[in-house]
Amino acid sequence: MTVYRLTKDLIFPDPTLADPEGLLAVGGDLSSERLLLAYSMGIFPWYSHGQPILWWSPDPRLILVPTGIHTSKSLNRVLRSNKYEYRFDTDFLGVICNCSQVERNGQDGTWITNEMIEAYYHLHRLGYAHSVETYSENRLVGGLYGISLGHAFFGESMFSHKPDASKAALVNLTQRLVDWKFDFIDCQVRTNHLVSMGAIDVGRDDFLEKLYYALQYETRKGSWTSFAS
Repeated sequence: MTVYRLTKDLIFPDPTLADPEGLLAVGGDLSSERLLLAYSMGIFPWYSHGQPILWWSPDPRLILVPTGIHTSKSLNRVLRSNKYEYRFDTDFLGVICNCSQVERNGQDGTWITNEMIEAYYHLHRLGYAHSVETYSENRLVGGLYGISLGHAFFGESMFSHKPDASKAALVNLTQRLVDWKFDFIDCQVRTNHLVSMGAIDVGRDDFLEKLYYALQYETRKGSWTSFAS
């Protein structure tokens, strides 16, 4: 199986040509144009410090349908308690930096490099990347960020410094996406955490078909700080 080496040309190979682990291509850059093209084709970057940029299209793919989210009794108590406040797009940089610093089981270091932070923050300023933030006593204690294209939201990372803070942020995101009739949240690869909340595996071909239809809708660009249904 060939892993493609990207050049300066703004092009990706067919995502179905990825190797069995999902690796499709190496190299290129993290320009906004390339990132948006990648996501529109079902491809995302994931690499560690010191590696070249690695581009992936895994099979199967984990997705969460907004109407299908599962919430536990303990999480429901948190959501009803009003112990947290939730905001959108008020501290994107704080969210992505916190995500880059969280220790994760089975990972040595972070894949959210300074280069990634800069690239996604630029996408945020362009109105494509968004954050959902959880606050406790006006302090950022959890959240997530991702990319929005059409009726698809591509989740990138989550963090939590308080119990259920990231899960509560995800629930708030799904509520907004249900209102906006989004088709799915791309969770990329399987984790027990997301499966417990209703995420399901779909084959790559199925995912790419869902993505094709989701991209037929206009993208909600700009700040999501103030919502309009």
